[in-house]
Amino acid sequence: MKNHLLLFSFLFSAFSTFAQQIQRFNPDTIRTITIDTPVANIRSHKLNAQDFIDAVVADTSFYKAFQNMKRYAFTAENRIYTYDKKNKVNGKIYRKLIHSNEKGAHKITYVAKQDTGAVYKKNGKYQLYTVEMFDYIFMNAYNSDFIKTDGLPGDNKGKNEGYKAKLKQLIFTPGRKISGIPFISGKTEIFGPDMRQFYRYEFARGTYVDSIPVYRFKVIKKPSTADDDVMIKELTTIFDARTFQILGRYVDMKYSNMLFDFNVQMNIELNNFGGELLPTKITYQGNWDIPFKKEERASFLIVHKDYKRE
Repeated sequence: MKNHLLLFSFLFSAFSTFAQQIQRFNPDTIRTITIDTPVANIRSHKLNAQDFIDAVVADTSFYKAFQNMKRYAFTAENRIYTYDKKNKVNGKIYRKLIHSNEKGAHKITYVAKQDTGAVYKKNGKYQLYTVEMFDYIFMNAYNSDFIKTDGLPGDNKGKNEGYKAKLKQLIFTPGRKISGIPFISGKTEIFGPDMRQFYRYEFARGTYVDSIPVYRFKVIKKPSTADDDVMIKELTTIFDARTFQILGRYVDMKYSNMLFDFNVQMNIELNNFGGELLPTKITYQGNWDIPFKKEERASFLIVHKDYKRE
C-alpha cells in the first residue's frame, strides 16, 4: 500500500512554470512562459474547448519526447531537496551528468555529485521513497525502461500494469481513468461525464522561451466544487500555437482521507530540437502522509540541455 500510494503521489505531480502551491523554498527559478492575455472567446481562433480536450487525451508526442532522448547525448542538472515538518531544508542532492549512448549502450558520466543532510539511511538507501522513484524514473539509475518501450504506458497487461506503469500513465495520458488506485481511480478521468461537471476551462495566449507563440489551456476546479469531489485541482497544458504540439503540462493534485494525505504539483516542459520534441525541464513539489509512516516532503528541479544527436 505504501509503495502504491507513493508512486501515485510522485507521479502526478507534473507541470508548468506557474507558482507552486506549497509555500516553501522552490528550486525552480527558470521562468519560461509569459502570458500575454486571457482569451475570452477561443472560438475567435477557430478553436473550442473540445479541440483542446481531444488533443490532450489523444496525444502521444509528449511520451515519445522522452523516448527520443535515447538518440541524443545531453547534459542534465538535477537538484533535489527534502524538508522537515516545518518545511525547512534538511537534505540536498545535486547531480550534473552527461548522458550518452556509446555503441548503443546508455552511459551516464558524473561531472558533479554532492549530497548533504538527511539523504540516506544507514543501509545506504534513500531516506525518502519519493527520491528513490525520482532516481528510477528520471536518472535511469536502475536500468529503467523509461525511454525504451515503444508502446504507451498502460497499453500492456500483466507486469506492465504494475505501479510504475500507472505512474507513467498518469504523467503521459492525463484525463483518463487509471484503474487500481484505491478510492480515487475514477477521479483521474476529469473529462469524463461524471467528473466534467466539477471543472471550468480557461484559455490564454502567451510566449514560451521568449519566441514560441503558445496557447495555455487550463482545467481548474470550480469554486463551488467540494475538495473531496476531485483529486486533480488543476491540469494545465501548453500548446504550440503554430503546430498544436503539446510543449508543457502542469498538474496540481491534492487529496486527503483516513488512508492518505497528499499535496503535489509537477511540471514538465519540452522543446523542439532539429524537428524532434525533447524534455528540457521537470519540476516537482510534493508532500504525502500515510498513517504510521514517515511523512515525505521533497522538491526537484531537473534541467536537460545541450542535446546532440548521436
